[in-house]
Amino acid sequence: MPNIFEAIIDYIRTTSIDTDPKPRPHIGEAMGCWLYYTAIADEIPALETALNTTTDNELISLVKEAKKLANHQKGILEKFMIDEGIPLSPISQSKPKSEPNSVSLGVKVTDDEIANFIAIKVASNIVLCSTNMTQSVRNDIGLLWARFHAEKMIYGMELKTAMRKRGWIKVPPYYYPPGAPSN
Repeated sequence: MPNIFEAIIDYIRTTSIDTDPKPRPHIGEAMGCWLYYTAIADEIPALETALNTTTDNELISLVKEAKKLANHQKGILEKFMIDEGIPLSPISQSKPKSEPNSVSLGVKVTDDEIANFIAIKVASNIVLCSTNMTQSVRNDIGLLWARFHAEKMIYGMELKTAMRKRGWIKVPPYYYPPGAPSN
């Protein structure tokens, strides 16, 4: 699946025209970078906390994948921001590794809570990427957000599948409009 998105992005990159030299990012593009960088950078210590809390192997794998993706996107965005002169926001420090079984029950986050936290982060990251894509004037910045958006969508589908399988997904009540045939 990622190859389809990469192919689309490569096509757009080769067919779109940007001016040379590139203009400086406008304030909306810079703000979008700053907000996403802050969101992704603060997500990483929360994921480390989740790794320090859970003993579920499937969830550990999902959390590690989320952390790997966050670090990947943070690295790309950090380099872009530095190259463009966009200041980096202060970020939270990494959490030290600890033993999940030594976390007291009153403090320990459940596997369900961890999975739903990650799902909320993925959803908010996707919304930020969409917003930033629509506000981008420069094609290279728009493509950056399209890439991040696609990566988060792919991960989100994997997470949702696992959450359904494990009964962790929160589904709102079904809507039955007045006058609709009942099943």
